Formats: sequence, structure tokens, C-alpha cells
Amino acid sequence: MSLQSVKDFFATHAPDISVIETEKSSATVAMAAEAHGVEPDQIAKTLCIRAGDQVVLVVAAGMRRLDNKKFRDRFGAKPRMPEAEEVLALTGHPVGGVCPFGLATPLAVFCDLSLKDHQEIVPAAGAHNSAVKLTPDRLVTLTAAEWVDVCQ
Repeated sequence: MSLQSVKDFFATHAPDISVIETEKSSATVAMAAEAHGVEPDQIAKTLCIRAGDQVVLVVAAGMRRLDNKKFRDRFGAKPRMPEAEEVLALTGHPVGGVCPFGLATPLAVFCDLSLKDHQEIVPAAGAHNSAVKLTPDRLVTLTAAEWVDVCQ
């Protein structure tokens, strides 16, 4: 269902973007980079993060790490990672396929400035072996995301 919700999202909002399915798993940044023939930093990883009572999605370049201080300064709370079951319930996507498209529940999406280092990025598309290719600005537009600086 997760992969289908992403396909439905793109069919409605961006029919020019195709969901890419591979035989290889792309559940980690390294695996995704290999599967899609791009540099690891071009993989746009989506982190589901609890900040106090709020859950947000942060999309960042693959080799970047969340900076706890920057996150706390921006969101007013220490970042906490929900358990895999909660991530699945909130997003509709399994860990390793989490993306900001076709979500089960509306969540605020934030894109780290690290994505702007690349002309093309590759976020997951709802499954361990699916992704899309697009520009950082297109990702922001499609998800109504806000640019933030929360990574090292």
C-alpha cells in the first residue's frame, strides 16, 4: 500500500515524475546510491522525528547527520526517533522507504539546506526498493516543505 500511495501521489501531483523500482534494496544510503548510480550524498533521506508533541519529517542529504543543537534551536525540543511501528503508522511507509510523499497522516515536511548542494536528489518512494529523482526545489514545492538548517 505504501508504494501505491506514492505512485498515486505522483500521478496526481507530478505525472512527469516516475517512481523507480529496483531489484536491489535501497533501504540504506549506501545501498540506495549503488542501486540508483548516484553519490551517497544525493540520496535524500527522510527522517521521522518527534520534537516534543509534534512529529515532523526532515529530508536531508544522505551523508549529513542531524545536529541536535540546531534541531533543538529550530523546533524547541530535543529530537527523538519514534519506533519503527510508529513511523509506519504515521507515514504509511516502512523504515528504509520513508518519504514525504503519499503520507498516511499529514505531517510537516522540512528540507535541510544540505539538499541544495545537488542538482538532482533521490528520495525513497515508500518501499525498500523504490525512489524518485527530482530537484531539491521540486521536492519542496511538491511537499509544501520549509527550508531549514538542522544538519552538521
